[in-house]
Amino acid sequence: MDFKSINPFSQLVLAEHKVLTNAQLNQKIQLSERAFKNWKQTTFEQRADRMKKLANILREKKEELGLLITNEMGKVLSESISEVEKSAGNCDFYAENAEKMLKDEYYDTSFKSMSVYDPMGAVFAIMPWNYPFWQVLRYAAPAIMAGNVTLLKHAPNVIGCAKAIENAFLEAGFPEGVFQQIPIDISQVESVIATGIVHGVTLTGSEMAGSSVASLAGKHIKKSVMELGGSDAFIVLNDANLEKAATVATQSRMLNAGQACICAKRFIVTEKIADEFIALFTQKIKSLQQGNPLQQGINMGPLARLDLAEKLANQLEKSLQQGAKLIVGGEREDCNFQPTLIDFVDSNNIAFQEEIFGPLATVIRAKDENDAITIANNHRYGLAAAIWTEDRENAYRLARRIEAGNVFVNSLVRSDSRVPFGGIKKSGYGRELGAIGIKEFMNMKSLIIE
Repeated sequence: MDFKSINPFSQLVLAEHKVLTNAQLNQKIQLSERAFKNWKQTTFEQRADRMKKLANILREKKEELGLLITNEMGKVLSESISEVEKSAGNCDFYAENAEKMLKDEYYDTSFKSMSVYDPMGAVFAIMPWNYPFWQVLRYAAPAIMAGNVTLLKHAPNVIGCAKAIENAFLEAGFPEGVFQQIPIDISQVESVIATGIVHGVTLTGSEMAGSSVASLAGKHIKKSVMELGGSDAFIVLNDANLEKAATVATQSRMLNAGQACICAKRFIVTEKIADEFIALFTQKIKSLQQGNPLQQGINMGPLARLDLAEKLANQLEKSLQQGAKLIVGGEREDCNFQPTLIDFVDSNNIAFQEEIFGPLATVIRAKDENDAITIANNHRYGLAAAIWTEDRENAYRLARRIEAGNVFVNSLVRSDSRVPFGGIKKSGYGRELGAIGIKEFMNMKSLIIE
């Protein structure tokens, strides 16, 4: 069966992509093995030169690549172009910092002792459609700057993006086999993980996909990093700047049509200011224009696939049956789902318990800040959270109590090349970005010289 790129807004088929046969896949794996033998011998300077060229190519082609993203998965064009620019920035960051991050580490012993970092081989990546360039360059830039090679299984609906990234690597002068995209079926995944050249597996995706792939990685004793689902808490306390909090709440929930693991999903608001915050939140959601992502003045495009829109509609319907109140939105036509807000959600509601992947914001009312922290932590996911309060010292104390891999105070939750990012609980394990991220797929070797 071929993979199809389908424009989510028009439902037109843009392209069809052949799935690799097992023989073709084996050729790709063999090329990866050959490429690694040479690539691991290159210097940081040589790698950085190509990585800088890649960053420049991405910037030069950002409009063309942004249009490709929008056509394949539906986000508004300005967001797509920003994604390409952010991806280019990550290439620059690791080109400039990889050598420093991976320098030898010495220990205070009576003999000479140190840790050195060696590339491990091929990193096999399974990446999602929601940020089809950023998710790939987020792991690939550090992995390749460290001397590894990579094999990418991208989501079936964004194979055009996968091919464009591979072409950009080749245009930047990376040898064939250093970065390869492999359009394969789920049934072929284990055969890739089992190969001798693959020593690391990274997946960004659903809890179910992560559980399955992590099991395969464990079976074949391969290091893995999992960035999975999220149901991020956005906590608004009595002394918060409500105008700013509502503005960022709208951005955090509705960016990319709400299709991000780190979108705020559970808006936990103290009772004293709940009505005032919800009024502001409603006003800002109503001002959004949903529609054709290529049209001027549109803030939000369609969901990426029909099945995703149908699932969200079912979750909304059930949440209202369970006692939630619809404040604004709720209408859907094909993949076009209007920005939606519901109030009076509790911990027994489907909108609280499940990850809501789309433009549906849920408000949970808390008695006070301690109740808000308890509600935030009452979830199997622990990716990120935000706290809104003018008391910075109290925010620090509360942030330390939140069970999540990332906590932001008075700010939009986002990833940054300089800062490690990842989740706990069912949101996964391991870290991407920062110095810790580049070391996830390195062999740390201890050297002792007497």
